[in-house]
This record gives sequence, structure tokens and C-alpha cells, in this order.
Amino acid sequence: MSKLLWGGRIPSVKEDVVKFTSSIKSDQKLLKAVIAINQAHVIMLMEQKIIHWAEGVKLLQALNKLTPEMTLDPSLEDVHMVVEEKILETCGPEVGGNLHIAKSRNDQVATAIRMELRENLLNIMSRIVELQEALIKLAEDHLKTLFPGYTHMQPAQPVTFAHYLLSYIDCFERDFQRLGESYARVNLSPMGAGALATSSFPINRERVAELLGFSGLIENSIDAVSSRDFTLETMAVLALTAVDISRLVEDLILFGSSDFGLIELPDDFCSTSSIMPQKKNPDVLEVIRARMSQVLGNFTTSAATIKALPFGYNLDFQEITPRLWESLEIVESSLDMLSKLAPNLKVHEDALAKPQFSFLAATELANILVRKYKVPFRSAHKIVGSTVRELISKGLTLNNVTPELVNRVAGSFGFALNVKTEDLREAVDLQKIVESHDVVGGPSPSEVARMLKIRKEQSLLAKSEVAKRKLELEKAYEQMQSIIKSYLTSSNSAPQALKSPKS
Repeated sequence: MSKLLWGGRIPSVKEDVVKFTSSIKSDQKLLKAVIAINQAHVIMLMEQKIIHWAEGVKLLQALNKLTPEMTLDPSLEDVHMVVEEKILETCGPEVGGNLHIAKSRNDQVATAIRMELRENLLNIMSRIVELQEALIKLAEDHLKTLFPGYTHMQPAQPVTFAHYLLSYIDCFERDFQRLGESYARVNLSPMGAGALATSSFPINRERVAELLGFSGLIENSIDAVSSRDFTLETMAVLALTAVDISRLVEDLILFGSSDFGLIELPDDFCSTSSIMPQKKNPDVLEVIRARMSQVLGNFTTSAATIKALPFGYNLDFQEITPRLWESLEIVESSLDMLSKLAPNLKVHEDALAKPQFSFLAATELANILVRKYKVPFRSAHKIVGSTVRELISKGLTLNNVTPELVNRVAGSFGFALNVKTEDLREAVDLQKIVESHDVVGGPSPSEVARMLKIRKEQSLLAKSEVAKRKLELEKAYEQMQSIIKSYLTSSNSAPQALKSPKS
């Protein structure tokens, strides 16, 4: 435990207790943010004349010597004390002892998590766009490739592989939007809230938020240090994203199995058995599927932890943060893997030639009885269902259907039909069926091409949105470094041009 906290209310702390409660192992990720927070805080203290200008210069000089790569002392309980100890070593207690004026570890840690999290969110948003672009490119190559649509894991109706891929492109679009909405709430500053009641010093919270690139404040000071709903919201969105990833992965594993034989997974993402030489195991996809469960588990554990806490800062919070980082890393790396796998996916374009897939046309056969022979749909449903049952009982497929069979089955339901051969041939032509489904959102190649064009435009806008937000953060950091450089060379006051209008 830092000696800075000894000798007051707590005379000393046992080493094993410090080790048990320490967050130092997971704090390395926050070091860059913590250094920046201290820099912004010192600038504000200087501008508000809370500390002498010369003292502020010394503190900024000492902070400039710290790097995000420096090793954290494992004997200290957290990154905040590491930074403060380093500043004390450089500046001495008379100057270094004032680094912590008007701030607390409570508002610092909440701010640092938000700063690191907002960058992680933008990275994941970029990964989603990359996966969408890979799926869009793959879909464009398969606008007319027939593919079975499933319900209840039974072949249901014909679609195209492009139409199938588009369903996931749209799923991931909603994940992207949810992450963007979360980002807006993450990018708010708790700094200046102190332990929970702000400070009697005349601090300028808006100035610190501005220096750190935040878009605003978490205004109420208790809320600022007590709330972790921003972490739960992020983890909930990651859990939803994980569900979408897992479902895609499950599809690819099934469709790539020899039983389905619809797609071929790239060799580079598979392995073979140690004993069965014929095997091609989808290892990467299986690992992704398993790790998505960890993302769901992390959210559940964190929600259960927070729901038991009274409002105010509690050290329970530090047990949640590593789970947040783990979920972010898992989702980002999994999206990256899928983006690399998708372009190398092969579709067995002749898969629907298998006899069992002829029954995908059953719904359209019923539709033709309705359209051309004026049979009520529910009756047409029964006629086709009975026809299918008879064909299956004889080991035949819907390709073997004849006018005589349909007319006879229809007669058993009280309908005297004279179905034409050309109508049956049209009804079982899977390619024509898909082309005829050209309503909005349907699988016809023209409709899917229209949707893909829009999705490509959306992906460009999404990339622009992420790039804009990244640039805003980079500019804020560069501007603060420019201010620090200027202040270090000014003798006793801030250059007017660099002062914030609010300061």
C-alpha cells in the first residue's frame, strides 16, 4: 500500500491484504488516461490560481516524464497511487503533495475508464464495419446463388446466399448503432466530482472535460462517482453483439459440415484430427462460439455485482472493470477473425440440386393454386401438404410432381382442378421463385442488389463517423500537449490564446 495513505486514519496495512484488494494487475490499461487526467487537472489548477504557477510547471514537467509503458509498482494498490508516488519522488512533498488537490481516486478512476472505453468502443465499431464490408463483398459475388432458408432447422424456402448474408449485415448494423449510442453516454466527464461532493476549491470542471476531449459532464457529483451503468450498458451491447456473432458462427459451422455441405470453410481457419485424417474441424469458429459465452457471463456477473451496491463509490467496482476489458478484447478479436475468414468462404453453388431441396418450392406451389386456380390459401396448403406426403412416401421429390397427382389430391378435398404442366414446372423452379420474391426486403437478386448498394453507402458513413470521433479525441490530446508545452515555457501566467473561454 502507498505510504502516502499510512499514518492517518489507518496506521498500516498488512501486505497480504493490499495484495488481495489491489487492482494493479489490470491498471496498466488505464495508465495513459491517468497521466492525461493529472495533466488536465494541473492545467486547470494553474488557470484557476488554486496552485502557484511555478508549482504547476514543476508538476507538468514531472508528469511529462511518465509514459504509458512504465512498469507499475506491484506493491502499490492502484495506478493512481503509482502516478502520485512518481510525482512525489520528482517534485518532493511540498510541490508533489498538491497534485491531489480537489480530486479523488473515485472521480479519477471513473474518468480513466471512460477515456479508455471510448477508444475501445471506436475500435470495435471499426471492426464491425470491416466485417460488414467483407460480407457485402461476398454477397455481391453471390447475388444469384441459390441457398436454402431455414425455419426450425428444416429447409423452408429458397433464397440466395447474398440475401442470407444481408440478414447478418443488418444485424451488425444495429450493433454498430447501439455502440454509437453508448459512446455518446460514455464520453462524459466525471472529473471534479471528487470523492462524491466536488470541492470547496473553485475548480472548473468544464475546462478539464474540454482538455480531455469529453463532450460534456456527468453533472451530479454523486452520480458521477457512483454510477457504472455506462459499463453495464457497454457490456449489454457487447452481449447482444456476441449473440449475433455466435449465431453467425453456428450457421457457418453447420453449413460447413458434410451433413449440410452448403459451404466450404477456408483451410487456414480449420484443423484436422489427431487420429482421424479425414477430419476438417472448424476450430476458429468453435473458439469464437465459446468465447461469446464469456461475454454474456461477464455482463451477468457485473450486473449482479452492481445491483447489490448502495449508491456511492464501492471497491466492488474494481472487480467489474477487468470483465469489461475482457469482453471488449474478445469481441474485437472475434470480429477481426470473422473479417479475415469471410472473403475466403466458398459456397457450393450446386447444393440446391440435391433432391431434398426440391421441397423448398412447396409454398410457391400453394401460391400458384391460389393465384391461377382460385383455391383458398388454407385449402391450397392442405392440397400441397398431402401431395408432398405422398411423394415422400414413394421416395420421390417435388420435381416428380405431376398434374394428375395434384388434381387427384385436390379432388379429395372437394376441388376439381385441371392443373397445367407448365404451371407445375414454374412452381418448382427455385431460381424463378427467388426472382419472383421482389417485394421490399425480399431475396430477388434485383432487390438484394438494391439493399446492398444502400448498405455500402451506410458503411462509408459509418467509417466516416468513427474516423471523426477518433480525430476529435486525437485533437483534444494534441491541444492539451500544446498547452502543456506553452505553459512550461511561460513564466507566471497562462498565454491568453491558450486559455479556454470558460476558464
